Amino acid sequence: MSLILMILGAVLVAFLIAYVIVKYLPLKLRWIPSVLLLVLAIFLGVKIFNGIMQPILFAEEKVERYKPVIKSLKIIRDAEIKYYDVTGKYTTDKAGLIQFIDTAQLALTETKTVVETVNKGSKWAPIMVEIEVRKTDTIGYEPVLKYFKDREYKTMFKVPGVEGTEFEIEIAEVEKVQGLVVPTFRARTPKEGILKGMNTSLVKQELEAVESIQIKGEYVSVGSLEEVTSGGNWPPSYDRKDGIEK
Repeated sequence: MSLILMILGAVLVAFLIAYVIVKYLPLKLRWIPSVLLLVLAIFLGVKIFNGIMQPILFAEEKVERYKPVIKSLKIIRDAEIKYYDVTGKYTTDKAGLIQFIDTAQLALTETKTVVETVNKGSKWAPIMVEIEVRKTDTIGYEPVLKYFKDREYKTMFKVPGVEGTEFEIEIAEVEKVQGLVVPTFRARTPKEGILKGMNTSLVKQELEAVESIQIKGEYVSVGSLEEVTSGGNWPPSYDRKDGIEK
């Protein structure tokens, strides 16, 4: 809107200058408003160029700033999931989660179907029937650390590009169906800190983003306290090979 008003204002000023030239100025002084018009045209051209390019450059820069943040959130998510696989719950203990990755073991299981004979009758009049039963057995263990090889899990809680800031970690419980309570987790950080130093009006628009191709809301986050999900609030473009590591 401000760019449109500036263009309209410049057109009005140019019209007034042209009117003054034709109506009042002698021929020998007409070079002065010509120079003024040239300066005005250059100024207006620069403003229009910046008005067009600034949102484009902002969009490119924000993606570059978000990429390492999302990469860290994915490591946190994977760590929480492995912790849940072993303990049946999530955790807010950051140091404990790092230690868990370093030391914990995951059980390797094998599920197979076996045939068992069961009595469908009574003790005095047995009716023996063969039924199929699925059995799960532990066949070994593997270190959790295996899943974090070459990943920077030791510093996963530090927000990249935002000095002295760590991700917020929260846990809760959700009643998925009546009588079934499921633990949930959420890790997040405010967008505002990530975008610090960028155009304030564009940052404000970014904090209010609701489109599916954008990171919605005021935070970059993974998981949810209200829903049973381990997904992030970023669009699929951040999961592409040319965008960010899955």
